[in-house]
Amino acid sequence: MTQSERRARKVSRRWPLISGLVAVLLVIAGGALVAARTSNLIDDEWMEEILEHRNPIWDVPSLVMNFLGGGLFAAIIVPVGTIVALCLVRRFWGALYYGVAAGVSVALVQLLKEIFGRARPLDMLVTSDYGSFPSGHVANAATMAVSLGFIFARTWVWFAGAVYTVLMLLSRTYLGAHWLSDTVGGLLLGAAVAVIVWAPLAAKLQQEAAGRRHR
Repeated sequence: MTQSERRARKVSRRWPLISGLVAVLLVIAGGALVAARTSNLIDDEWMEEILEHRNPIWDVPSLVMNFLGGGLFAAIIVPVGTIVALCLVRRFWGALYYGVAAGVSVALVQLLKEIFGRARPLDMLVTSDYGSFPSGHVANAATMAVSLGFIFARTWVWFAGAVYTVLMLLSRTYLGAHWLSDTVGGLLLGAAVAVIVWAPLAAKLQQEAAGRRHR
């Protein structure tokens, strides 16, 4: 590889890092904004629509998403299971990448919840911990979706991840566990963390994927 090619590759990886950091800063700015205001027109109108259209038929799938994205299942079983599965298919760099991204995402979510201390909606159908902004469920989903998309680089993986993340976003607002802006913040934060952690590991992940294709 020539020096110009190395320089071009470094530049191409710098932009994802910069864009990810910008997204995190936007989340922080958005969190400060919504925490400082007693009401938000978009959040209020979205929640009014949710309350008007609640139906028992949507309760079960929303509660399933609540289980999949929270508690011990999401905090331990999903990340550990994913890491073990990646190791079994000899995606060791992928396992490291996903583990770091998932851990950083959870840590940032909890930190921002403590900093902003935003109150959750009153009409919740589930019990939740302290702090509404950002949504941990959505951040976890976005981190997983983007991480696995980078690891496997398959269109169907990206599509499945996007669908899962959107369903998680909708379920959190349907259950009244989060305001709409909380879920958007979680989406941006989770995706940004996955991109930021990916940037320095991109070469190793690409080499690992290329090695598997040539076996």
